[in-house]
Amino acid sequence: MEQWLDIQTLMWLFPIMFVLHDFEEIIMVEKWMQRNSTVIYNKLPEKIADRVIKQFSMSTAQFAVAVLVIFLFVSSATIMANQYVIQGILGNIYIFAIITLAFFLHAFTHIGQSIILRSVTPGAVTSLIVIIPYNLVLFRSLLVNEVITLKIIFLCLPFCLLIIPVALLAHWIGKKVV
Repeated sequence: MEQWLDIQTLMWLFPIMFVLHDFEEIIMVEKWMQRNSTVIYNKLPEKIADRVIKQFSMSTAQFAVAVLVIFLFVSSATIMANQYVIQGILGNIYIFAIITLAFFLHAFTHIGQSIILRSVTPGAVTSLIVIIPYNLVLFRSLLVNEVITLKIIFLCLPFCLLIIPVALLAHWIGKKVV
């Protein structure tokens, strides 16, 4: 793919891939949670099931607001990464690396959820056919074009955990705003 798409185009595809994936989640999450809450309680320990149900019991509109909040981070990181490539004043590749790595790892959580719950969970389809392949191409291109190094990837990996409070905050905002 990178042979016919330059590195900046691949970077700008990130917000688009994020939106594709999150549209799947937005469309599915409310009804899926209503239909599958008993499955969650049957398959997971009670405390974990309680947290999952509490965290994701949102209306479609509330979840869409949460996605919008996260999209602002995704877009900002993409702008800074493109600035980094052209050596612009706002250039920063680390935030982009952290967010794209977290997004890549997040895709595997959807697949894991589908395996554990024996169901197609919200986000699983786009994780498998869009997010994982896109991220593999993106990271290969970033490495080949020396935009990032393996050292940067390993340096950024622990910071992916910082996405968790951002996501929790986004969910809280979604529940409060709508």
